[in-house]
Amino acid sequence: MPIDSSYPASVASEKVKVEETVIDNYVEEDRASSIVNEFGHGNGNFLTAYFNVVCVVAGTGTLGLPKAFAEGGWLGILILFLAYFMAMYSAVVLIRCLYYKPGHRLHDYKAIGTAAFGWVGYIVASCLHLLNLFGCPALYLVLASNNMVALLKGTAGSVLSYKVWAIIWGVFLLLPSVIMRTLKEVTVIAAIGAVCTMMAVFVILIQGPMLRNANPQNVVMHDSVIWEGFPVALSTIAFSFGGNNTYPHVEHALKKPHQWKYAALAGLSTCTALYFLTAVPGYWAFGRDTQSPIYNSLPAGSAGQVLSMIVMTIHVIFAIPIYTTSFSLEFEQWTGVTDERFGKFGCWCLRGVIRTGTMVILVILAAFIPFFDDFMGLIGALANCGLVFLLPILCYLKLTGIRNKPWYELAFCALTLFLGIIGCVFGTIDSIKALIRDFQA
Repeated sequence: MPIDSSYPASVASEKVKVEETVIDNYVEEDRASSIVNEFGHGNGNFLTAYFNVVCVVAGTGTLGLPKAFAEGGWLGILILFLAYFMAMYSAVVLIRCLYYKPGHRLHDYKAIGTAAFGWVGYIVASCLHLLNLFGCPALYLVLASNNMVALLKGTAGSVLSYKVWAIIWGVFLLLPSVIMRTLKEVTVIAAIGAVCTMMAVFVILIQGPMLRNANPQNVVMHDSVIWEGFPVALSTIAFSFGGNNTYPHVEHALKKPHQWKYAALAGLSTCTALYFLTAVPGYWAFGRDTQSPIYNSLPAGSAGQVLSMIVMTIHVIFAIPIYTTSFSLEFEQWTGVTDERFGKFGCWCLRGVIRTGTMVILVILAAFIPFFDDFMGLIGALANCGLVFLLPILCYLKLTGIRNKPWYELAFCALTLFLGIIGCVFGTIDSIKALIRDFQA
């Protein structure tokens, strides 16, 4: 573009710089929107990330939120929306941490902790990360095994105990765990799992209010705020937004990594809508007597309860390979299990050994901790509060600086850290006490 000679030289120079900056930004955005496979990115699309987020995040959290409202009262609505915004912010800044150094990409959550706080960050991130990666799928096995015992009660299948079902599901899940090498291959089952969650939500949404209206003589007690139950409610809601430790792998599977923030926004918004449609009608219908999972509050053997059990069993079984694949990818990268080093067949064999060992550990955990609601509270308090509300914020501020952030972003970070600490400390204490009572009983 020609520059008008009537402009002063400084103004003309500034205009040229502005135009060059605009052009550079346009080129950069165009490059980002093109097919770029830097840092070894996969070939997944927007739906790949979206369904993985929904399948990992939604599910058992949906089942436990009405109980969280029963623990904390109607204040849970405010906590739910706060947790949504915090989880969304955490998902975005976590991926930014992967690229904090220009021209480089960190591999996973543990690498972010190491880059931010050295060996201390590595140990903390590793402990929380492993607790989540093993605790959540183990909890899913607990739910699936309990559901099978309840569904087959009074039939020939009732001879199979809870522990036997945990072993059966573990063996069944070995096949997809070994076959699916990356999270790109998990997209189809993730989509099925998301649909199953939606079906369970609509069962509760419809049948819960119907049951209350059909029995107006039953007094349903509600509370506005239950402060002593606030930490447990917060930890359960934190569990409902867990999934951060799988996000680096989901983002890495994208052909166009810049789509991550849109996929995270769409996925977490879908999950929050499902949570709202379950928690509010569920608590309104059953009040203080709400159980976890919520379908246990429905009449025993009713069509709604049976359907909810079936679809949620399908969901959690399909969600487990996402966790096991995420862990296996990290362990294989850490141990150097690659085709170049061991050959395709040797790498496949080693991958099979790693993923078989992972499944064995999950089955053992599920077999000996069969208490769904309190186990979920512990994982939510100890692991997810740290992984969702604490560690991503601390690492982001450490790696990218504090002074370059606006005051309102820093205030939001402070609120997130405050709630995360409350949920982590007090929620863990309450959940451990509840589990002790469970085992004693």
